Amino acid sequence: MAGVFHTTLALRTALRYLSPSCTLTSAATARLLPPGSRKLLLPASSVQSGVCSRRLHAGAGGPTPSPAAAPDRLPFSKVTQEDLDFFKKVLPGRTITDPDLLEANNVDWLKSVRGYSEVLLRPQTTEEVSQILRYCNSRNLAVNPQGGNTGLVGGSVPVYDEIILSTALMNNILTFDGVSGILTCQAGCILENLSNYLEERDYIMPLDLGAKGSCQIGGNVATNAGGLRLLRYGSLRGTVLGLEVVLADGQVLDCLATLRKDNTGYDLKQLFIGSEGTLGVITAVSILCPRKPKSVNVVFLGCETFEQLLQTFKLCRGMLGEILSAFEFLDSECMRLLNTHLKLPNPITDCPFYVVIETAGSNPTHDEEKLHNFLEEAMTSSLVTDGTVATEDTKIKALWSMRERVTESLTHDGFTYKYDISLPVERIYQLVTDMREHLGDRAKSVVGYGHVGDGNLHLNITSPAKDPALLAAIEPFVYEWTAGCQGSISAEPCWTPRASSTLIKPCQIIYGD
Repeated sequence: MAGVFHTTLALRTALRYLSPSCTLTSAATARLLPPGSRKLLLPASSVQSGVCSRRLHAGAGGPTPSPAAAPDRLPFSKVTQEDLDFFKKVLPGRTITDPDLLEANNVDWLKSVRGYSEVLLRPQTTEEVSQILRYCNSRNLAVNPQGGNTGLVGGSVPVYDEIILSTALMNNILTFDGVSGILTCQAGCILENLSNYLEERDYIMPLDLGAKGSCQIGGNVATNAGGLRLLRYGSLRGTVLGLEVVLADGQVLDCLATLRKDNTGYDLKQLFIGSEGTLGVITAVSILCPRKPKSVNVVFLGCETFEQLLQTFKLCRGMLGEILSAFEFLDSECMRLLNTHLKLPNPITDCPFYVVIETAGSNPTHDEEKLHNFLEEAMTSSLVTDGTVATEDTKIKALWSMRERVTESLTHDGFTYKYDISLPVERIYQLVTDMREHLGDRAKSVVGYGHVGDGNLHLNITSPAKDPALLAAIEPFVYEWTAGCQGSISAEPCWTPRASSTLIKPCQIIYGD
């Protein structure tokens, strides 16, 4: 039957024997079921299977499916006036059909892919999400949940005419425990707003991203976003303590625990962290937040070779130890784009490679001494050729902008092919070098930057316009190269566009941020 909600064996098994700390509730009443009676009723349909693998490209006559990336629309129902009447009853004033208002939700952040949804739903509560999904499931209507729509591979926008389910109005902070540092909030809370809320209470979010001003915590969790603080605080798989999720048939899975230790059953939340919404819509999150550091320093350094950069990282980990919170890098091509397109001046002399190091601790005197000793050793050993240190907020933000705004600078350089790859640290830049040699003058720019501490490379290739011949030269070269190093083609949120066409996900809800 078309539209059957396929689920992995892991999900079938885990939800059949639910963890005692989680409850599966009825879509209609949201009542907790008594222990021993909890079970999963597999829904009939929700949205298009493997929606990540399909892309739309706007042409003169409007959006059309790309044969290489978007298979035919599956036989889901079309939205009728009766459907709109139901949505307007559930969401009075929050059922949007105005094409002008829908435009921003139909186009991804890079403006490279487009859907043509005619309905945008903006629920405020989990119960409303449950009612919507239960109804869409019964009507065989396709649904595309959407967070902040900041993703770079098109996973957050419709492929065809799916109903957009936005979590933007689910933006309430539910609780915060000032003793344990555990925050519980709705999925639509913007990351920067959460950070500001916590900083007023002497805490910080364990996650920091360049898109923090618009990305939402639900999308961050659904894509298992890494970000700039992963080196210090680890991934969201460790800091997220609980989730509330609405399944495709409208049932609510309540795993919104605030316990750091719970071994009473399957850790079901892990199925949804990084699942990109294929198993359900995240509606609330509880997360463990670290204390706000009293001392923060940022260092911007230049290195002549990538080997020297790696040795600097090794020295940094050894000498800075517990206060090291970030170690990022960018190459000279990134600096050129920052200078050219954003007019950001290089804070030090020109170098082939640049490093952004952040320290965060509780004792300014202690931290400054450790940092001074590290810099002295790095300079004496000729690992770095130049550098600057920032301790004031304004200068710290200026130095971080050299790393955080690389993505923005790339949007001004032409059409961008983006790859987010995880590799052994010692091989992390070799791919950039080999790709430049492989492409020659067919590409306008080939740049590399990313998280050295995580072995995460952001490989970006630009051309004046979309170029199928260039793409054919990039792929499958990039995937074969990565596989040869036993790396991963999806180090952080969402899959790369073409990779997903051969790695279609098994379920039918897609949650992008």
